[in-house]
Amino acid sequence: MLRISRAHWQALIDHAEEEKLKPAEACGLLAGELGDMDVKAIYPCGNAAPEEKQDLIYEVDSGDYLRADRDARANGWDIIGVYHSHTHTEALPSPTDIAQAPDPGWHYILVSLRLPTPVVRSFTIVDGKVAEEPLVLERPAAR
Repeated sequence: MLRISRAHWQALIDHAEEEKLKPAEACGLLAGELGDMDVKAIYPCGNAAPEEKQDLIYEVDSGDYLRADRDARANGWDIIGVYHSHTHTEALPSPTDIAQAPDPGWHYILVSLRLPTPVVRSFTIVDGKVAEEPLVLERPAAR
């Protein structure tokens, strides 16, 4: 189970909708404490895939990755996953997503914009095997 704040969840959707206008898949990184299931920060990143393919695939910009990793470490966190959008397909990892999954310990969040209402799902990908994990929206703190 992966927990994410409503603000981070909305930021994922906003980033995906913004990039869809280009058209391109949005992508970014998730930070948190290793072994903990809470997303502490998200880092929207540029899609470094060739421009003519950005509506079909994503590649996290290496400079953005480095900046995110440095910021996460400065806060005592690690990069614990990646998110990206699918502009015209379901929120399921594609064969390309599975083949390029960089870390078996990461969480892979997908945002699908195929329907009028965005769909956000989280997965683990280990040795080519995909398993959906619950994505829990944290409630705002009581005032």
